[in-house]
Amino acid sequence: MEDGKSTGPKAKWWSRPTPGRTTRTAPDEPSSIEDPAPVADPVPTATATEAAVADDRASRTTTAPEPHPADAPPRSPAPEPVAAAARPVTPLHEPDEYSTPPYGGPGPWAPAPPVQRPVPTPAHGTPVPPQYAGTNGGGIPTSPAPAPLAPAPSAPVSAPPATGFTPPPHTPQQPQQQPQLQQPQPQAATQWLQYDPWGAPRQPLTNPGPPLGADTGRKKSRRGSLLVGAVLLALVAGGIGGGIGAYIERNGGLTQVELPQAGRSSGGRAPDSVAGIAASALPSVVTLHVSGSTESGTGTGFVLDGSGHILTNNHVVAPAGQGGEITVTFSGGETARGEVVGKDSGYDLAVVKVTGVSGLKPLPLGNSDNVRVGDPVVAIGAPFDLSNTVTSGIISAKDRPITAGGEKGDGSDISYVDALQTDAPINPGNSGGPLVDTDAHVIGINSAIRAADSGSAEEGGQAGSIGLGFAIPINQGKRVAEELINTGKATHPVIGVTLDMKYAGDGARVGSKGAGGKPAVTPGGPGAKAGVRPGDVITEVDGRRVHSGEELIVKIRAHRPGDRLDLALTRGGKDLSISLTLGSASGT
Repeated sequence: MEDGKSTGPKAKWWSRPTPGRTTRTAPDEPSSIEDPAPVADPVPTATATEAAVADDRASRTTTAPEPHPADAPPRSPAPEPVAAAARPVTPLHEPDEYSTPPYGGPGPWAPAPPVQRPVPTPAHGTPVPPQYAGTNGGGIPTSPAPAPLAPAPSAPVSAPPATGFTPPPHTPQQPQQQPQLQQPQPQAATQWLQYDPWGAPRQPLTNPGPPLGADTGRKKSRRGSLLVGAVLLALVAGGIGGGIGAYIERNGGLTQVELPQAGRSSGGRAPDSVAGIAASALPSVVTLHVSGSTESGTGTGFVLDGSGHILTNNHVVAPAGQGGEITVTFSGGETARGEVVGKDSGYDLAVVKVTGVSGLKPLPLGNSDNVRVGDPVVAIGAPFDLSNTVTSGIISAKDRPITAGGEKGDGSDISYVDALQTDAPINPGNSGGPLVDTDAHVIGINSAIRAADSGSAEEGGQAGSIGLGFAIPINQGKRVAEELINTGKATHPVIGVTLDMKYAGDGARVGSKGAGGKPAVTPGGPGAKAGVRPGDVITEVDGRRVHSGEELIVKIRAHRPGDRLDLALTRGGKDLSISLTLGSASGT
């Protein structure tokens, strides 16, 4: 199918363009230019090889573009060329069927002169196409050099070269004689000096096309430039927009960092959660700052009623002595002066009262007999004067007999407590604070901890919590607090015997003598009435084993005066059981 393209062989990739677009159709022989009339049907004489070369070049001929009227002056038709005879030449070797350069085509293989594709010869002569529009190195086309209009003198005919190669016929162009328009001859090297292979907007000179100065090329170039510019602008804008978007997404703004955050919640918590328990109990907890003539300290307490009574530990208010000062600070920051209503070293409990304070919120009291091991608890206090501190844990054990105090040496300040053990962190300053259950009811008063080593910082011991905290059961604390508020003193349940605290055996042994030479069994007391004798070893109280004298005291003080107890004892190797009613003694 014909598509308007040449079907002849294409130019080889090693062909070179010449500086001009001059068509060579005859050898460089002189011909007469006096007669402008064309010669009809010239028949050049050539060998078969030369004819093949001519045919090959003729098959690759394309029509040269006509110069634009605005770019070049009008040309006069030139006479047709007259071919001269040439001597036949025999090829040096057979043609290469694979067209391998430089042996691709037939004919002599001497270096070929630079050529251009020949153009068809019109009826009135061969027109001279415009020279290739080169550039000045910056991509700006330069105008081709004008072709000569004056007649040129004829050159003598020269013999063919001795190499055996006959160049193709060439007839010099003959423009119409115009004596009035004389122009200078073009320079041979002008076109190569103007050619810039890197700045030329067109491809090699072997590709014909419209002149570079034509309007069509300019429009296409402008359209291409606009398209490239639009694409570049879109890419740049997209890159800038993407960068800004990524920056905003990562940093939350252009000038400052804004991190994502959850919105404000309503603040509600389950009443039995630690937060709910703390919110309910904290308004009733106070911090006590005690100062005396020789020492000072910090502790915790909680409000018992609307009259301003506050329950705390005896060892918290002890530094105040007789003329010391106690300052009570509430959870909201309000402060008030406090006075000791009553205290008891045997139970390590004290009651302080504040006056002139309204809006007090008493903390509800629970029942320590209902507590079970493993129940969750919350301890509230001011460890190391850090008020409103909340810690949580569980009940680790019940009925844990502990003794605290004894700094006086006579045993009058020793406390005997049948305590609740907890692993909720308790530290110095938590003393006197409430231990509450999941209903925010007080089940114990935080009083003591078991520290590593001796527990004294001065002696190198660890005074902080190691998960062994002890609280006075609230049932005992309630009875003592009521007595202190009502009478200023607390009563202790007793059995009326003196114990041998140095006994190393299992159980609590009754001593042989009492304090100050008195009898070990008080005459007329509960023990004497039940038949207890000196030297008896008490092993059980209400069915629970007793291993030492301290433990027997703890078990007795866990009851009220007037309660009836069943005791198991050993006398002379025999086991006995007795029953007695507890008496009452005033505390200190």
